[in-house]
Amino acid sequence: MPIETQPEATEVSTESTESTASPAESVQSAPEPDAPAPADQADAPAEKAQRKPRKQQSTARKTRTVELVLTVTGTADGEWQAELTQSGKRVVRGLVVPAAAVSRAAAELHEDISKAIESVLDAAREQHQAKVAELEAELARAKAALAELQEG
Repeated sequence: MPIETQPEATEVSTESTESTASPAESVQSAPEPDAPAPADQADAPAEKAQRKPRKQQSTARKTRTVELVLTVTGTADGEWQAELTQSGKRVVRGLVVPAAAVSRAAAELHEDISKAIESVLDAAREQHQAKVAELEAELARAKAALAELQEG
């Protein structure tokens, strides 16, 4: 009689092990893998000293900074000059800048800067207006003196 062979079927068990403990109890009873055993506590400081984690270095590219210092100086007469320094070396020195350009630049930078510069510009305007009034008065006196000389 011929013997028939059948391929063996492998049986996979899908049963899970159930425990009677609640999930909270099973978490609490699990041993901590990082906690040293009581006998190893004396060696723990030495191991910690050897296991210092390395500081991860950033893979981001470092931003290159350029140091530029722009110094704008003004006088009470309303004359403005600019100096530019790059990394301690003067690039531009004594460049005359119009007051209107200083005012526009300050307004673009920040409100606080603009207020400070505008107060200096206002003082210069008042000084120039006073000087113009004084010169107009002097011109009127000179015209009057000239008119007297021509009549006589």
